[in-house]
Amino acid sequence: MTDATTTDALRDEAESCLRGLAGPAARLRDDQWTAIRALVVERRRALVVQRTGWGKSAVYFVATRLLRDRGAGPTVIVSPLLALMRNQIEAAERAGIRARTVNSANTDAWDAVFAEVEAGEVDVLLVSPERLNNPDFRDQVLPKLAAGAGLVVVDEAHCISDWGHDFRPDYRRLRTLLADLPPGIPVLATTATANARVTQDVAEQLAGAHPATPAGDSTLNAPSPTPLPADPPPTETSPTGVPSTGTGAAASALTSEGALASEGALVLRGSLQRDSLHLSVVELPSADQRVAWLGERLDQLPGSGIVYTLTVAAAHEIAGYLRDRGYAVAAYSGQTDPDERLQAERDLLDNKLKALIATSALGMGFDKPDLGFIVHVGAPQSPVAYYQQIGRAGRGVDRAEVILLPGREDRDIWAYFAGLAFPPEPLVRTTLDVLSAAGRALSTSALEPMVDLGRSRLEMMLKVLDVDGAVRRVKGGWEATGRPWAYDRARYQRVAAEREREQRAMLDYIATADCREEFLRRQLDDPSAAPCGRCDNCTGVHRPAEVSAEGAASARDRLHRPGVDVQPRRMWPTGVKDDLGVSGRIPATDQAEEGRVLGRLTDIGWGNRLRALFADQAPDTDLPPDMFDAVVKVLAAWDWNVRPAAVVSVGSRSRPRLVTSLATRLSEIGRLPYLGELTPVGDPTPRRHNSAQRLRSVWAGLTVSDDLATAVAKAGGPILLVDDRIDTGWTMTVATRLLRQAGAPAVLPLALAVPS
Repeated sequence: MTDATTTDALRDEAESCLRGLAGPAARLRDDQWTAIRALVVERRRALVVQRTGWGKSAVYFVATRLLRDRGAGPTVIVSPLLALMRNQIEAAERAGIRARTVNSANTDAWDAVFAEVEAGEVDVLLVSPERLNNPDFRDQVLPKLAAGAGLVVVDEAHCISDWGHDFRPDYRRLRTLLADLPPGIPVLATTATANARVTQDVAEQLAGAHPATPAGDSTLNAPSPTPLPADPPPTETSPTGVPSTGTGAAASALTSEGALASEGALVLRGSLQRDSLHLSVVELPSADQRVAWLGERLDQLPGSGIVYTLTVAAAHEIAGYLRDRGYAVAAYSGQTDPDERLQAERDLLDNKLKALIATSALGMGFDKPDLGFIVHVGAPQSPVAYYQQIGRAGRGVDRAEVILLPGREDRDIWAYFAGLAFPPEPLVRTTLDVLSAAGRALSTSALEPMVDLGRSRLEMMLKVLDVDGAVRRVKGGWEATGRPWAYDRARYQRVAAEREREQRAMLDYIATADCREEFLRRQLDDPSAAPCGRCDNCTGVHRPAEVSAEGAASARDRLHRPGVDVQPRRMWPTGVKDDLGVSGRIPATDQAEEGRVLGRLTDIGWGNRLRALFADQAPDTDLPPDMFDAVVKVLAAWDWNVRPAAVVSVGSRSRPRLVTSLATRLSEIGRLPYLGELTPVGDPTPRRHNSAQRLRSVWAGLTVSDDLATAVAKAGGPILLVDDRIDTGWTMTVATRLLRQAGAPAVLPLALAVPS
């Protein structure tokens, strides 16, 4: 039998497997077969950059079936989201592929899953990237699993690159994993959203340290795979139509057309055209009108869909408003309980919901082929991120509506997220010095009091340092490795500049009079980008931007409904016992009652006004009358057990007029005595970012004068404690402790804003 005949038979076998996945009419695309052949026959490393819905998962499931039938070990898929894992497991089962997962939501099942893998009963094991550096998994499970894998798959591979729109430090560990794989284990990376720069970066990391060689024994308790006849080197077609043949060398370069010609990894990149998507932009002057527009037109959109928001607060606000109008919707974010998230996904899949009102937590992986629309209330900060999210729609229907409702506040939110970038070098060096001096592992909570970074940003930095080899995660936390480490300032600055460029491009997308899909595809360096003929600019048919007066009023009432509950601090942060003398639970006699604020800085209602009020260059002035009236409504709706007996303010260095005037006006309208302020003492300290650092800065920074202490004791009832904003909550906690110790039976915190 000739090699060609054998290859034809293998393709027939692959087609048969595909029909189990996708139905009796399914046929392999040429690039799908090219990728499968490269993995199964040649044991190569391949990067597939293709649009959402193209069938990237079919490549690795079909390759898995073929490899397993030839005695290979299980496929290990690194997958970033639980929703994506659930979809992949269901798809695998349709093809008779036994899939299991190891992630943070099923820790109780890990031992059983690993036992099934050892017994050869698992075809596909899905692993979250965070598992790759769990000490037990990394040191005990991963080496054996990697050595015995028949195929390694990196899904959503753009997460590897810090040039990408959704970079995740945990994904960077894959570079080490891939470099350490035994020769002959094929590797597949897939993504739908990678421009030329990200494609090049991922392809270089994918190349690893080991060139592909004929496969040897690479299984867990399985015989050596049956050798397959080698085809000629696969043809890699550039977007200009000129074929180029890979040579297997470990080099890569960008061609003049912008297409990646990687000779270390097979790169298959196709057109990102989506014939079903109909893109449009509707510009409205205020958040009230944007939400009202959505409420008046949601029932006109086809089927069910997703409404994306930029913040968790906005997701809940919009969901509440739409429910008030009678729509079946649910809010969905990374803060939603996992069981509730799963139920919400199922309800949308079953068309029990008109829409999920979601943050980007519902980005990658959610697979509903008949999703009829995607609406964004607020623009993502990257055209690439936007294209990734709208790619969820229209995969199995002829037409899907994609609508962007941009807001003036979007840039403020982008700036907030930009502030979470990699920390400046002095903070990084401090962290390394602390770990080195400790001489032992320190947990994140133990590090936090000694490094002025919030918990999430500190953990992100440690993950990057781990990948760079400067620290290592071990049982009990993190330890310094002692290896030389250089702060790559130039790269961080280039990445920051790229983020700024992406934001400008997003504004250009909103303003463009040209084809919208072509604009997005060019941002992804798709050389075949051309006018779509379907978007609002191509057709000249633009959606009306009018909303009814009644609709605008109802949205305004909902979004500007004042009052957000604020829970008091219950525990002292770790690491302050030695210098402050407090630890563990805050005594009930020192705790505040539940507090209130007017709104969140991330709200799309009051948030816009509050962000302007607290902007760095904003003057210190009295609270505007309408905002003061809203604070009075917050007080009127406050269901306190005992009415406050007096008002006290927190002395402010930055906005003394704002805080003092607010407190005195509230005392007048509430007919309560204003007792004065807790006096700020000592030199002003910079605003701190984590609990321990913030507590230290305010611990000795406030004092109760003798006159105020006497007045508080005489008041004989709860104290309404007024400040401008609550960030970490430690100013209110320390102020409350001082007032309680002065004799206040209870303290009721009131402020204008919380961050989120």
